[in-house]
Amino acid sequence: MDMSAGDRKGLSLFALIMIGIGSIFGSGWLFGAGAAAQVAGPAALVAWVIGAVFIGMIAMSYAEVGAAYPIPGGMARYGHLSHGPVLGFLTGWAVWIAVASLIPIESIAATQYMTSWSFGWAQGLVDPATHQLTLSGTVTALALTVALWLTCYWSVQLLARANTVLTLVKFAIPVLAVAALVGSGFHTSNFTAHGGFAPYGWPAVLTAVTTCGVVFAFNGFQAVVNLGGAARNPGRAIPVALAGALALGLVLYLALQAAYLGAVPPGQLARAGGWQGVDLNSPFADLAKLLMLHWVVTMLQFGAFISPAGSNIANVASAAYMVTNLAETGFFPRKLAAVHPRYGTARPAMWLNLGFSVLLLLTVGRSWQALAGVVSAAMVISYLIGPIAVGVLRRTRPGLPRPFRLPAAGVLCPVTFAFAACALYWSKWPDTGKVALLTLVSVPVAVLVLRRKGASTTGRAAWRRLPAQLAPAWWMILFLIWMATLSALGSPDFGGRGLVPGGLDIALVALTAPAFYFWAVRAGVKAHEAGLTGAEPATAAAPAPTVTPDDGRPMVSV
Repeated sequence: MDMSAGDRKGLSLFALIMIGIGSIFGSGWLFGAGAAAQVAGPAALVAWVIGAVFIGMIAMSYAEVGAAYPIPGGMARYGHLSHGPVLGFLTGWAVWIAVASLIPIESIAATQYMTSWSFGWAQGLVDPATHQLTLSGTVTALALTVALWLTCYWSVQLLARANTVLTLVKFAIPVLAVAALVGSGFHTSNFTAHGGFAPYGWPAVLTAVTTCGVVFAFNGFQAVVNLGGAARNPGRAIPVALAGALALGLVLYLALQAAYLGAVPPGQLARAGGWQGVDLNSPFADLAKLLMLHWVVTMLQFGAFISPAGSNIANVASAAYMVTNLAETGFFPRKLAAVHPRYGTARPAMWLNLGFSVLLLLTVGRSWQALAGVVSAAMVISYLIGPIAVGVLRRTRPGLPRPFRLPAAGVLCPVTFAFAACALYWSKWPDTGKVALLTLVSVPVAVLVLRRKGASTTGRAAWRRLPAQLAPAWWMILFLIWMATLSALGSPDFGGRGLVPGGLDIALVALTAPAFYFWAVRAGVKAHEAGLTGAEPATAAAPAPTVTPDDGRPMVSV
């Protein structure tokens, strides 16, 4: 894909920041505070800090690669640039699954919040016993998915204009909600009653990071990386937009969490037997009803549409870029990469994502809480290639112009990878096993595609090339198998069978992750030396990407 200046739609820095903020303030704020409080109690505040630090580390590694290779949907391509086709497809597949899954989950969130309406039909959208969508709820979520998908059907410029307006509106709603809840009565005793600040232990705090929407909420940073290639100055816009969106997101999420914890009436908390018993279907709206804040309820009901709508604008566009990148590398049909000549949108890719969203909604998307845990685990897998790509490209392309350089990358990259491995483990079994299996499905697909590509030569010669093409991906394959196995056998605090004691399981993850990181970097260097990535080998003087005269940002043709 030739990323010349003429192919860009020219998103401004402000528009890119709005896209990042709009994606971070999606349905996560509607449900995350309630879910995290139920799992971790008041210590949920710590979960948000951990999540922001983790995502910030991941985001900055992607900022270096994304600014150097400003490719729209680039998160689906960086594995190919660093390790070649097989790992590129494996990581691209994981990123696509994670991003495309966000489209239906936002519609599910809006549908669940509709149960706070006073209309009788709205009460029947969700089963009050299981908190899962009923048949009518599923139909409603399906209709919302299609409606939100249509918002992005025409052009990237429409995306930017609509998202900026939606972001400004939906940012005001949680701010007003925090002020109203705190003003209605802030009960500081809630932070120490019923078991103290961390009533369910610190493992519960770690679990809340990945299963209660914390990682899910901050995952909006992907929209900046994936759409940053369409900015006017990607080298400056990507890191600035990432830092601004994540910082503002952390402040607001901490405020929302603190307001929720302090606003729950102590009597209600006592009757529930502690935070695990506070199970609200529409957390902030139901809490506002208890406090007789009717205007807040109305505002939140409106926000339940605005927030998911704003996030889904970026999700639909990002997911389409993912499909386009996978199609241009040959692993998806190339027809999916076709871009409308007038509106500049990849419509075939968007249709595929709509079909996937509908399938997910009709099969496993029965509630926001259930789907958020699986989606968050898939997101963590999609993060793994970021710090590794920095390590590989620092060694193989030292002369590559980097508008943003990650400081202390030699230390931060392996630490970031280890943090991502821990976050995957905290996702709990069986979610870790599900997403590992879903990701590994791409390996035999990649083998078949590569075998078909080599059909022009003798069959035996094509099969002989496969081991060399698979070699750079073995670290990821064995890493996922190792993580799934350890998760199944690990501490019951993280869903395991208890064969590996608590404490030892986390230590094993933390100690083995750096070994996988350095294996991955070495594999990437060898892939470059073998010419599998399409870039210059590490031993040669790699030419810098073409620099356009308008703003000096590096371009790349892949």
